[in-house]
Order: sequence, then structure tokens, then C-alpha cells
Amino acid sequence: MRRFLAVSAAVLAGFGILTTSGDANPESAIPATAEHAVNGWVGTWAAAPAAAVANTPDGYPGFSIRNVVHSSAGGGRARVHLSNAFGAAPLTFGHVTIAVQATGPDAVPGTLRSLTFGGAPSVVVPAGAEALSDPVDARIPADANLLVTTYVPTKSGPVTYHPAASQTSYFTRAGDFAGSEAGAPYTEQTSVWHYVSGVDVQGGADASIVTLGDSITDGVGSVAGANHRWPDYLADRLHGRFGVLNAGISANRLLLDVPGSGAGQNALSRFDRDVLSVGGVRTLIVLEGINDIQQDPHQTDPGAITSAYRQLVTQAHARGIRVLGGTLTPFKGWRVYDETLEATRTAVNTFIRTGGVFDGVVDFDAAVRDPADPLRMLPAYDSGDHLHPGDAGYERMAAAVRLDRL
Repeated sequence: MRRFLAVSAAVLAGFGILTTSGDANPESAIPATAEHAVNGWVGTWAAAPAAAVANTPDGYPGFSIRNVVHSSAGGGRARVHLSNAFGAAPLTFGHVTIAVQATGPDAVPGTLRSLTFGGAPSVVVPAGAEALSDPVDARIPADANLLVTTYVPTKSGPVTYHPAASQTSYFTRAGDFAGSEAGAPYTEQTSVWHYVSGVDVQGGADASIVTLGDSITDGVGSVAGANHRWPDYLADRLHGRFGVLNAGISANRLLLDVPGSGAGQNALSRFDRDVLSVGGVRTLIVLEGINDIQQDPHQTDPGAITSAYRQLVTQAHARGIRVLGGTLTPFKGWRVYDETLEATRTAVNTFIRTGGVFDGVVDFDAAVRDPADPLRMLPAYDSGDHLHPGDAGYERMAAAVRLDRL
């Protein structure tokens, strides 16, 4: 079990041998292609923009924010995605850098690179838009923590963020320290990711895998800072051959938005930005729908949920992306559980397993349920709230993915 809280400059981005394990999934309807990357670019990390930080009408002028993110695949060049998706005004990034983390906010000496945008050191991002940096030569190790630092010099309006980072990042209000290898200026901490939505690499992985979901994909219930979400454990098994991009948002739903909650737009609304527009995607794994069932207003018609699945698959296939459907995990014991909601989950899982819509199935339900009480999560896999797995549960979920189906 890994705990990559820091990495030295000697870390190598090696690629292991792909193995197979997990449940017996049907063969994919879409033949696997050897290369999905565009000009060799593959996503190594992502976080779906979820909402605007409450009470930030001026943004964070004068702040340098050092976001700690974790790579899945390595490469010799990098570029960064920045988001103003939930902003209400143009946002100026005055200085942006990327580095390999040594420890805390400190960068490994010699790894920090300043990024440009169309050759310029700064960029203005309109409200609702995103920006992609120019490529920079940078040795990005696989399975390592990176520091993506943004400096915003002026007032910008509401700040786009991802709430459930399960990671400690750092910031200072004292001006532009994006170029500082030393972490000393970064005297404050945050548990969310601001502005940064993705990191791509070139020269390593074949393609990327996107995991679309809610808090269970986002890693709620896992040990913070340990990179023990189930997509992280999947990346461990892939040994850097593919990038693994986490498009989970805590409390997210397939069909409805949850205004003011930080839960993001519904999965159909955000699908283009968080999945289809990501470069180098080979396979999508969908694990979403339990919030439609258990959140108020409860969705008790399985047909509405399965119709959404059909649309996700149709849109993904139009881009040549294969789709694996993840069965919804048990939630007996969760605070709103009842027989009506359970019947909906059971019907949805039957559709995922037998409906023939997905190119393959990842039976997360079977992987983590208690054989003595199949409607409940096995206690060893339960974080304690009976909805979210803990680290052992997330590791078990990742083990259920057939690598030969990716």
C-alpha cells in the first residue's frame, strides 16, 4: 500500500507489465486501439471543476496557491489545464509553475518550470472558460506528487474549485511566489484544489482512462493525502502504462444539479468538459447513480437512471471511447436507506449487468458486499458510514477492474 506524500528527483517513471484480474466482463463492442493519444499527449491527473468558492466576489488577488496533485503516468513534457468554469468575470493568471514535490510546499530542486500561454507568461481566462498552457520540458515521474502553483494578481470574481481533494495544498496571500522552489512563503493550508483541473504528459503512456462518478470515485472515506481513492489504486495496477483521470465529484448526480452544494453540474451536463474533451481517452468507467437514488429528491424510477447511462455511452462511442459500467455499491445502514431505494439500486444494477449497453461491467457491488448480508458493505471495506468505502474497500474496488478490458 503506497503513501506517496513526497518524492525525490531520482524517482523513475517506469512502466510495468499489464496483468489481468477481477470479474468476468463481456468483450468490448469497440475494438481496443493501440494509440488514442493526440500527438502523444495523455492526461496524468485531473479534478473536475465543481463550483465556485462561496463568498469570493473578488477572487483571491495577490494569492499564490500551490496545489498538490498526483500523477498516474509519467513523461518528458507537461502542460496544465486551468479553469474559470464557475467564474463570473475574466480571471488573470500572472504566473503559473509546475514542479515535483519534495515535501510539503517544497519543490525538488531543479524541477520547477514556469509555464507560458501562447508564448506569454500570463493569460486571461473568460468567465466559464478554461485555459491550456504551452508544453514545457519537464521530467514528470509516474505515481508522484506534483506542485502546480498559480498566482492571480488582480480581482477576478468567484473562484472555481474542487472541494473534496483529500489532499493538503498550500497558499500565501503575500504575492507572486509561484517561482519559489522553497516552500517557506506558503504559510497557510487548504484541503481543496483551486483553479487547476488537469495535467497532461507526453512521451510515456499510451492513453488515459477516465473514471466518472460521485464521492465514491472522489475518494471520500479514504485517508487524506495517501492517494487511496479507487482510481489511484487502479493507476497502481497499471504501472504508468495508462493515465488515470478522476472525474468524480462528491454528491454529484446523473440527472439533477444540487445548487449551492459544491456538487457540480449533473453528469450529463458536465460530460463534454470532464470526459469527452479530455485528450487521449481510451476507456471510461462510469460509477454514478447512487446519489440520484439516496439524495432528496429521490429518484425511484430505474428507467430514468438507465436512460442517462444510454446517453453517456452513445456520446462516448461517438468519440471512439469504450465504456465500462460499474455496479452501484451497497448502502444498507446509510441514514436514508429503505426498501424502496434498495429496489431501485437492485434494478439499476441488473440493467448494468445484463442490459447490453456497456462494453463491459465492473461489478463493484459484488466486490465489496458482505456475503452474509449482500445489501450491506462488508465491514472490513466500510469507512464506517455504510455508504463510502475505506481504503481497503477502494483497493478491493480497483482490483475488480479487468485490465484486459481497458
